[in-house]
Amino acid sequence: MPVFPKSEALQALSIFDEDLNHNPTSTDEILRLLSDVGSKATVAQTGGRYFGFVNGGILPSSLCTKWLTDAWDQNAALYVISPIASKIEEICERWLRKLLKFPEETVAGFISGSSTASMCGLLAGRNYLLSNLGYDVTKSGLFNAPEIKVIIGEGAHSTIYKALSILGLGNERLIKVPADDQGRIRIDLIPELDNQTLLILQAGNVNTGAFDAFEGICTKANKARAWVHVDGAFGLWAAACPSMDHLTKGLSLADSWSLDAHKTLNSPYDNGIILCRHKEILVNAMHMTGSYVIYNENRDGMLYTPEMSKRARAIEIWATLKGLGSIGVSELVQELHSKAVYFADQLHEAGFEILNEVVFNQVLVRYHSDEKTEELIKRIQISGICWVGGAKWSEKSVMRISVCSYKTTYTDIDKSIDNMVLLGKSLGLNE
Repeated sequence: MPVFPKSEALQALSIFDEDLNHNPTSTDEILRLLSDVGSKATVAQTGGRYFGFVNGGILPSSLCTKWLTDAWDQNAALYVISPIASKIEEICERWLRKLLKFPEETVAGFISGSSTASMCGLLAGRNYLLSNLGYDVTKSGLFNAPEIKVIIGEGAHSTIYKALSILGLGNERLIKVPADDQGRIRIDLIPELDNQTLLILQAGNVNTGAFDAFEGICTKANKARAWVHVDGAFGLWAAACPSMDHLTKGLSLADSWSLDAHKTLNSPYDNGIILCRHKEILVNAMHMTGSYVIYNENRDGMLYTPEMSKRARAIEIWATLKGLGSIGVSELVQELHSKAVYFADQLHEAGFEILNEVVFNQVLVRYHSDEKTEELIKRIQISGICWVGGAKWSEKSVMRISVCSYKTTYTDIDKSIDNMVLLGKSLGLNE
């Protein structure tokens, strides 16, 4: 199938534009309609030639597990609602802690994605800082709260800004630190840190894949009693790979981390994780009570996440990790990086400009001018051979390639490059 649906498949979706039927429809008829029409309008991001966003594939172990757990339809809020979900969350937390080399006191919450995970980490940090200033924000709200200082790099992901806005820490009050040419926060320009500082770093810039210098920054932050949150949606997994973990040196000194399993780890959607080395602070930020709520001496998953009703997604992460093993996770991370480097090298030899240091799985490609780069992206997307996205970097239009799927082979990359070169020539690549 083409990586992106053809126009006729998209037009066929109009069959769904109907009023709700009065009488029941059979399950067979519903599934037939979805299969015959819906399937053709899906994006083949589980294949090997989808490079548009940081979207991983689905490993067989987690895909089959998803089928089973969907049939179970468990609510992972409390042990008494789903003992299996509670047990697997506990195991996943322990495995992740060891795999990522985090402190023993680190706890995990399993939620929809790193966007929500960042909100949880930043909420915990906000409450912690205000508590240090003698203010209980849970009781009193933000109306007369002491001011805290939020420091963020200019290369931060847009979801971080969204999370800060939701938490009442508006964009105009943020201290934005300039980034270097790879999107890393400039250490020399970070203002003085103190116990009123919420500092946000990143493990994997969404465009370049670059990592902030955690060790030096976090050491200073710890001494100042600042809170450090790391947005590691796809890059945090580098800590699980001995040949790549130099990128994450000092990462464990932070206070909270957000990441996705549905990106680099290739688990199904939606599988986000919030990790925090201050259990009591995270639980206090997420806690809710009710006379009907039955807490247990075993793990109650809702204590670590905003939701009460939530699917047992951690079982899919458990299956992915068990299917791979620690060696498999390491090899997966290394392989994605190696293929990104190969992609960049081959495109460079073909005459394209590579604008970033390929330190992880992201490649930024430039084609002569803004106009030609944007037009080439459109033609690649329409071709159906592969799919790439566009972005702006240093005020230039770029083609953004994310190598995230375990299914991507070197043959997939070569086929994609051949297509890019062919389409490029039609725009005057060799002029």
